[in-house]
Amino acid sequence: MYIIKKILWILLLLPLQSIAQQPVLSLDSILLRIDRNNLLLQSYGLKAESFKHTAKAATAWMAPMVGVGTFMTPYPGQMLMDDRDKGSVMLQLEQDIPNPVKLNANRRYIESKGKVENETRGVTLNEYKAQAKRLYFGWLVAAQKIAVLQQNQKIMETMKKIEEIRYPYNQSKLGSVYKTASKLEENHNMIRMQEGDIARARAWLNSLMNQQGNAGFAIDTAYQPGFVPEAAIDTASLALARNDIKKMDYSIQSMQLNIEAMKKQSRPDFKLRFDHMSPLTKMMPKAFSVMGMVSIPIAPWSSKMYKSEVKGMEYEVQAMGKEKAAMLQETQGMLYGMQFEIQSMQKRIDAMEDKIVPALKKTLDVSFLSYRENKMELPEVIGAWEALTMMQTNVLDEKLKLYLMIADYEKELYR
Repeated sequence: MYIIKKILWILLLLPLQSIAQQPVLSLDSILLRIDRNNLLLQSYGLKAESFKHTAKAATAWMAPMVGVGTFMTPYPGQMLMDDRDKGSVMLQLEQDIPNPVKLNANRRYIESKGKVENETRGVTLNEYKAQAKRLYFGWLVAAQKIAVLQQNQKIMETMKKIEEIRYPYNQSKLGSVYKTASKLEENHNMIRMQEGDIARARAWLNSLMNQQGNAGFAIDTAYQPGFVPEAAIDTASLALARNDIKKMDYSIQSMQLNIEAMKKQSRPDFKLRFDHMSPLTKMMPKAFSVMGMVSIPIAPWSSKMYKSEVKGMEYEVQAMGKEKAAMLQETQGMLYGMQFEIQSMQKRIDAMEDKIVPALKKTLDVSFLSYRENKMELPEVIGAWEALTMMQTNVLDEKLKLYLMIADYEKELYR
């Protein structure tokens, strides 16, 4: 019996142990796991690696061509004046020799695409980081709301007990007991709603970290997001910090390399051909033919193609440069505006926390004390309780808005 009891106790404690052993992940550790484990981010590295090998393949030559057939062989039924008219068996070798300047220019263009993919990864990573911050901050505020609701719930539970004690002595109404019970249930529903938000945030963060959606972990609830505005925001520093601008720079470089590769189309290509003839009669000697050929891409009907493409790509590069300048200018103004808005919201939250919430707490304390002394009716105390709960919830809602604005600010700064 002792062994059975011990096993039962172990089985009962296992779930509690698993809950206690849930890892507590800080925001930085979550962002690091996303960077390291996210599958979509890994795909960009593989694409960049593929362009390296594709660039090597761009310098390869075409395979040689080998042909075997007859040369100057008469049709059957023809009258032959001499054995020399029987023709020959012909062996032909042909090799295209591309211009190495054109091949190297094309190789450099293909290699540049890998840099664009790497910066695309940076853009996607920044999006995921901003998304993870929003989820983390939402979880953080939801946990704080639960703490506030649980603390205020104790006050309502005390009032419910007082009403239940007073009712048998006709010092309270039955409706008051039911009213406190309904307020407690409303409070429970609000807690359940916050728990649902936490579960959603946990599942979403697990997917970003490439973990099972139901994997258990907790966050650092003592963490407080801070805002440090940039001292000066200029377009030059933004161009160095933002991944989308770096991606555009590499795209422009890649386009310029493509222009250079197109210009190299004016260089000629070569071809070498060797023919060997073995006569079908001994009266004729064996013969061969060697021929070298060169293309003439500067011909007007041929050069029109690459010249027009070069002109079109040059205009596209100019357009991308204008687009880059417009993005930097727009982002600069947006970030300054976000700074002022965040600082203004911080002041509003400080005023609510330092002045309004303490005043409502004192009001509730005084009302509750009067209620316990039977000098105040229950509805008045419930009104004070609801006012405090609503204001504390509003403060946390404003904090969440502030945290989300900080996440958006950092996203725009390092996009």
